[in-house]
Amino acid sequence: MIFTETKLAGAFVIDLDPIEDSRGFFARSWSEEEFVKHGLTTRNKQANVSFNRIKGTLRGMHRQAEPFAEVKLVRCTRGAIVDVIIDLRPDSPTYMQWTSVELTGENHRMLYVPENFAHGFQTLEDNTEVTYQVSEVYTPSAERGIRFDDPAFGIEWPLAVEVISDKDRTWADFKGEEVAV
Repeated sequence: MIFTETKLAGAFVIDLDPIEDSRGFFARSWSEEEFVKHGLTTRNKQANVSFNRIKGTLRGMHRQAEPFAEVKLVRCTRGAIVDVIIDLRPDSPTYMQWTSVELTGENHRMLYVPENFAHGFQTLEDNTEVTYQVSEVYTPSAERGIRFDDPAFGIEWPLAVEVISDKDRTWADFKGEEVAV
């Protein structure tokens, strides 16, 4: 695996390092040893799949508050997404900054999302599937969110939003902390 830190400290793009032959390729998508070597969390408590029928579907921006803050390892297994993260660690030099990464079924790329980052994505193709490994179980009382178009962040989404949940569309403006569900 090839680890490349994003402009947001502690968040990594992880590319496979495939061994190819006439059959295709073989590559590791997880190695506790390599994650530890990079100082990353290796605890996995839950795995999730998100299937999205329509291009332009937007999910996010979500996180869980302490003590249920979660690390996510996100990969698009079919189709394509723009995956967006926001650093919400008040003591971080990149506090309130965001970045995006294109994840596709073709590029096999993953995004490591640290604790206390908001996370969301927009689908670039119909019938897109995304998988997550997360370090904590979903805890509804700890769920927090940021509206996808909150002016405090100015996220540049590549497409018009075609599908979004009512909850994601109506999160309150960010004022230093997200509103609980």
